[in-house]
Amino acid sequence: MRDTSSPVSAPPRPWRRPNVRTAAFGALALTAVALFSVLVPVLITLYRQPAAFAFLCGSLACAAPVLAVRFPRWATALFVTSAIALPLPVAELGGEEWPWPWSVPAMLALILFVGVLAIVHGWRLAVVAWILSIAGTLAVAFTLSGAYPLVAAIVNLVIVTSVSGAALLVAVLVASRLRVGAELTRERELAALEQSRRLLVEERTRIARELHDVVAHGMSLIQVQASTARYRVPGLPDAAIHEFDDIARTAREGLTEMRRLLGVLRTDDQPQELAPQQGLRDIPDLVQALRRAGADIEASLAPAPDAVPAAVDVAAFRIVQEALSNAVRHAPHSRIELTLETDAAAVRLHVRNGSSGEAERGAPERGHGLLGMRERAALVGGTVSAGPDADGGWTVRAVLPLTGPVPAAPPARIDGGSQ
Repeated sequence: MRDTSSPVSAPPRPWRRPNVRTAAFGALALTAVALFSVLVPVLITLYRQPAAFAFLCGSLACAAPVLAVRFPRWATALFVTSAIALPLPVAELGGEEWPWPWSVPAMLALILFVGVLAIVHGWRLAVVAWILSIAGTLAVAFTLSGAYPLVAAIVNLVIVTSVSGAALLVAVLVASRLRVGAELTRERELAALEQSRRLLVEERTRIARELHDVVAHGMSLIQVQASTARYRVPGLPDAAIHEFDDIARTAREGLTEMRRLLGVLRTDDQPQELAPQQGLRDIPDLVQALRRAGADIEASLAPAPDAVPAAVDVAAFRIVQEALSNAVRHAPHSRIELTLETDAAAVRLHVRNGSSGEAERGAPERGHGLLGMRERAALVGGTVSAGPDADGGWTVRAVLPLTGPVPAAPPARIDGGSQ
């Protein structure tokens, strides 16, 4: 897992995500085309409106919901204009046979339009567009009351207002639910990110405490040897004695600063660890403890060399410990192979586990085990590679130099997953 840092921003609206936006926009466009194909024939055949007028106003009314996604104000102006214009050419409608001033397709276009505005741009603009459309057609109904029965027009407006208002309310509730869901998702992502950062800081703090113990031990020896040099080596000149005293004083000051740094790194819930740090010589005991717990481990351990840098000693044990823990946790019933090789140049570690039913059912959850191993190896100039095998197992390889840089470990094939 990478340690990423990104500024906290407002949660993205779900309809602005690429996949959701594309699908929703396609469905909206198809719906608008279907409404247009119904509205225009109805206006021409049933309401006897001129074909050019029906095509123009019908296209404005049906295109407005699509335009509202990007241009809500222009779309509102176009839709309100078409809603007012559509009832104007009143011909002989055969009494009250057909609903006026709103036909059924026009009402569906109104519902679609205010729904898009409410979901994409909020309820305020949707309510304004809804009120303007209803009020405009109401004014037309009163103006043309002589050409069409006013009572029938009022009944039509009441029905359209009720149905479209209910649809608008539903759209507002859906939009609120989508926004709340997006905010919750964003909060979960931020919480997971903060948890990841906290775990990373804790792991680095633990590594720093262990390195403090290693370096502090060496500096303590320097301080003791420099302080007792005048007693162990007879006949030292005064200049040499002063030099040893300066070395001892510098070592004591360095130890004091390191203890102060450790106090900053350690938190209240991390008490001071008094046990000695574990190293290569403790790996056999670690293997035996896991075997007693039921793990099937085949270990090939080379004798630990006498002169191993303390930091490499601790890093090797921690890498083996983490690799074995991951193998036991993610493939509990598989066989684990552990190989430890040492030479004059480096300590080489190889941990492999086979596949198991639990491992095959899903990829292991991403954690900080690999990150901690890589950081420990990097601190001593080494490398760690890890990844799945072709047969479904998992392999971790580490190379920790004893003297200087060494060739990197042969990389394990990385196909995905993390332990």
